[in-house]
Amino acid sequence: MVKLTDGKAGNIAKAEPPAKGQRLIFDQHRDAPRGFALRITAAGGKAFILRYRIDGRERRKTIGQWPTWGLEAAREEARKLLVEIDRGRDPLEEARRRKAELLVKDLAAEWLEKHASGLASEGDIRAYVNNDIIPALGHKKITDVRRRDIIELVEGKAEAAPRGAAVLLIYARRLFEYAANRDLIPANPAAGLKPSAITVKGRRNPLVPKVRSRVLDHSEIRNFWRHVEASGMRKLTALTLKMVLLTGQRPGEVAGMLEEEIDGRWWTIPAARRGKTGDAHTVYLTDTALEVLSAARAERDRLARRRTDPPRQFIFEAVAGSAVTANALARAVRRARAALKAKMDPQWGAWTPHDLRRTMRTGLSACRVRPDIAELAIGHVKRGIVATYDLHGFESERRAALEAWESRLLRIISGQDPDAQGDNVVQLEARP
Repeated sequence: MVKLTDGKAGNIAKAEPPAKGQRLIFDQHRDAPRGFALRITAAGGKAFILRYRIDGRERRKTIGQWPTWGLEAAREEARKLLVEIDRGRDPLEEARRRKAELLVKDLAAEWLEKHASGLASEGDIRAYVNNDIIPALGHKKITDVRRRDIIELVEGKAEAAPRGAAVLLIYARRLFEYAANRDLIPANPAAGLKPSAITVKGRRNPLVPKVRSRVLDHSEIRNFWRHVEASGMRKLTALTLKMVLLTGQRPGEVAGMLEEEIDGRWWTIPAARRGKTGDAHTVYLTDTALEVLSAARAERDRLARRRTDPPRQFIFEAVAGSAVTANALARAVRRARAALKAKMDPQWGAWTPHDLRRTMRTGLSACRVRPDIAELAIGHVKRGIVATYDLHGFESERRAALEAWESRLLRIISGQDPDAQGDNVVQLEARP
């Protein structure tokens, strides 16, 4: 029986290597765990090991090299390993699995190849992954990434680029969701992590934007409508903005309107152009909306004749084959601010194209349109159990709401008091 002893005078230091191969000296000390031994190689290397059996197989786990590992520390580690083995866990297999685990940088490369390649936003996605995620987390095993690591990553980005930090959080969440879905990690560390959890040195959370509440007052509406076509912006841009105010639809959806989407008095925005909701939406076109469309077609055709180029299917065409963009609308409004006599709100400044949509929605409430109908009219979708069981389209009600708003808008433009008469109040029965 050999009782292993440590130190300069101990038998571990004095043990001689075998002529070839290796030999094991099992520790017979009363405190030694079963299977605990010293392994000595022919080259003189010494290490503590644990020999055990699991599922009928004999296994040998290296604990550590001597003298880096002392005898007592190695015995204690062997005891811990035996507890795990008794519970059915194989430490050797877990060590091999751990060694084979992906690093975050390897996971990122796989995810980018499968889920970013070919996308219009591929360049942006790769930039966030390669410039932010990989430098901070790329060296980590994917199972070692904790929620706190994600928070620190995003907070670091938020110091200099709050909007970029919000986008970074989205891509980090998607990356680890991919790993969780493929059973590479037990759970996504970024799951449910919202921008509201991010803080930057005690300041107001820069990732959570303040909810904009800017609406045009009556004088701003009147000045916009009367002067926009003479404000210096392109006529088709001006007409696009008028259509936003008339219909309450998103500026980008109005700007991309196609001839094929118009059927009489109804405009159908296809699901492919409604990224936020993912379903098609129909909009009733009032007399004034039809007049704006007629003016837009005439201007588009005029420009096409000058270019000796036939007009395409975009109604609000910017150049041959391309529609006016939402960014172009915003730039045009900024440049024409003085001509439109836009006021500077103390909190929000001058109005933007999207504020026209908010102004229209606010106007529907002034017309006493039911809130659910007003929301449907501007393209918001039903939520929850209502969306599942109430599939009625409320076409008549939406038509009546848009006609009521048109009536109110025309009174505002003409300088009348829009609340002086009741014609702008929507009726429950739609007109035939």
